[in-house]
Amino acid sequence: MAKTDFITGLDIGSNTIKILTAKKSPDLVDIEILFQGEEPSLGIRKGVVIDPIKVSETIQSLVKNAKTETGQDIDSVYVNINGSHIFSTSSHGAIAISRADQKVSEEDIERVLQAAQTFSLPANKEILDVFPREFIVDGEKGIKEVLGIEGVRLEAEVLVLAGFSPYKKNLVQAVLGSGLKISDIIISPLASSFAVLSQKQKELGVALLDIGAGTSSLAVFEEGDLIHLAIFPIGSSNITNDIAIGLKTDIDVAERIKIEYGSCFPGKEKKEKIETKDEESLVFSQKMLCKIIEARVSEIFEETQKELKKISKQELLPTGLVLTGAGAKLPKIIDLAKKELKLPCRLGKPSGFVGLEKEMAFSVACGLVLKGLEVKETEHWQGNGYLLRIIKKLGNRIKKAFSILIP
Repeated sequence: MAKTDFITGLDIGSNTIKILTAKKSPDLVDIEILFQGEEPSLGIRKGVVIDPIKVSETIQSLVKNAKTETGQDIDSVYVNINGSHIFSTSSHGAIAISRADQKVSEEDIERVLQAAQTFSLPANKEILDVFPREFIVDGEKGIKEVLGIEGVRLEAEVLVLAGFSPYKKNLVQAVLGSGLKISDIIISPLASSFAVLSQKQKELGVALLDIGAGTSSLAVFEEGDLIHLAIFPIGSSNITNDIAIGLKTDIDVAERIKIEYGSCFPGKEKKEKIETKDEESLVFSQKMLCKIIEARVSEIFEETQKELKKISKQELLPTGLVLTGAGAKLPKIIDLAKKELKLPCRLGKPSGFVGLEKEMAFSVACGLVLKGLEVKETEHWQGNGYLLRIIKKLGNRIKKAFSILIP
């Protein structure tokens, strides 16, 4: 297997760092997983790398395990960036169409997108990604595909995603320090969206909420475009902390209780009993546990509703809210989401990955791999297109040469 036969996604999360190596053969519908692994995160807080050296050591361990199992060297990865320092803002750019025939060229599109990025950002902030929402030609709005259209003035409305430069630098340092190259850096909820959302959902209007350990990430799509993004510093680890405080127990026991007995809505009132590592019994009320969990999950949904109100999309998304991430595994979370947000709600699980159909915790890693496979396929077709153009040109030259000899 050649190095280029597979793609590796690296999900640097608050609780664990995950690696997923996969490939897609032309004769297979599903993506073949070559290796998946995860290890506890060290040096990460609320989705942000604060100790690059510790993170590098964990990545090296995961890559070593992947090499042992697959027999292949991993030299580059698609990696996510996360944290509440990431924000979105709208911007506008305008240029004069440059060609003599006044048709919009690829160069014009590039120039207008660059013009839309020419604005001042706060200190230590940098642009991470840019998404065109619409193009405007001579005042005509709502144009999605602008190449080749005739006009004099070209404008672009874009959504700009930006973040705190030192945090991005820490992330890059951690990955490069592990001996890997970075193919691309993708913001976490965008990576998740590649794995769990369909193009139809994005066209009609949908919100994706990825509940991780240290953060919850929201991405909103409409007419196929990203229209809003926000990341909150609240996640499933906050629920665990609340349980530990409320039941007066340690974090490990609280995590076990959350996984085994947790729910967003109380069932029948009853007492539960769990053995602690001190060989003592902890007795707690199911109703009290559900109240603790419901309060924190409701807070996440309140933050989600605030963001939807900012863009006037509260209760107005036809395909509703899609929940993914490890924190979305809580029983009855869909019922609570429907109650709080007044939207259709469902769980979003990675599709096309054999063996990971129910692993919502791997949504980001799957999305990173899918993005890599898409880039690889695009490069393949671009390469073929270039070759076909060369063959066509050569064929025309041969035809022309023979036409001279024909009387």
